[in-house]
This record gives sequence, C-alpha cells and structure tokens, in this order.
Amino acid sequence: MDPKVTLQEMLDTLGFTVTVEERPLEDQILLDIQTDDPGRLIGRSGQTLSELQFLLNKLVFKHDARIPKIVLDVCGYRQQAREQLIKRAKEIAEKVRRWGDVLELEPMNGYDRWVVHQALKDDPDIETSSVEVEGSEKKVILVRPRRR
Repeated sequence: MDPKVTLQEMLDTLGFTVTVEERPLEDQILLDIQTDDPGRLIGRSGQTLSELQFLLNKLVFKHDARIPKIVLDVCGYRQQAREQLIKRAKEIAEKVRRWGDVLELEPMNGYDRWVVHQALKDDPDIETSSVEVEGSEKKVILVRPRRR
C-alpha cells in the first residue's frame, strides 16, 4: 500500500482537489498536500490535519507495519508551525537556563511534543518531560535545568 496513493484516493473520495508531494523527513515520510483551500484540511489549530494523519497511519500500518510513520502537511502549514514551535522551545530553554526555574509549555498533541523534545534533546543544560493534563488527551512539557 503506497501512502501517497492512499492519501490521494482518500482526499479525492472526500471531494478535495489536491496534489500530494512526497519528501523524506528524518526517519518518516512527509506528504505535503497542495490545495487552493488549505483551511478545510488544516482545521482549527491543525486538528483536522492531525486526525487525517492518524487515520492514514492506521490504514497504512495495518497493511504493512514496516512503513515509516507518515507526517501530513498542507501547503507548508506544519513546517511553519514546527519552526515557530522550535523557536518557542528554545526561548523557554533560555529562560530556564537564565533563571533556573521549571517552566511549562501549553498542552500539545503528540507530534508537537515530539518536535519540542527533539529540539531540546541535545541541550546540555536542559531536560524535558511530558506530563498528563487531567481531563485532557493532551500533555504539557516541563522544561527544567538538567539534573547532574
């Protein structure tokens, strides 16, 4: 099962006019959807895009568990959001380094938490951990000085 073809068929069936571009992304597959109406596929705070990504990964993984995780983007939305998130994570890390306090980032989905953890994993002075938010599916990230 080809993830790109499967996504194209899903979106065609749903009535979207799109083209899908495939690019490698670290140990994942990035499928960037090009469309004249990105808002409908992105949804509020990227929720529709995240749900579409979840469904596509479930479908593809069911047929072939060896296929790498698929990350969906629409017209570069996720890439821009990822860059902003990395910038914010580094700003928070700098505050933690300067003040020595533990700071908490807002509740995030799994993909966004992964981006933050990856952005700060090699910082020798900082450590991160995800903590559940009571009554929510999302978790927050705590950023603290690295314990030595």
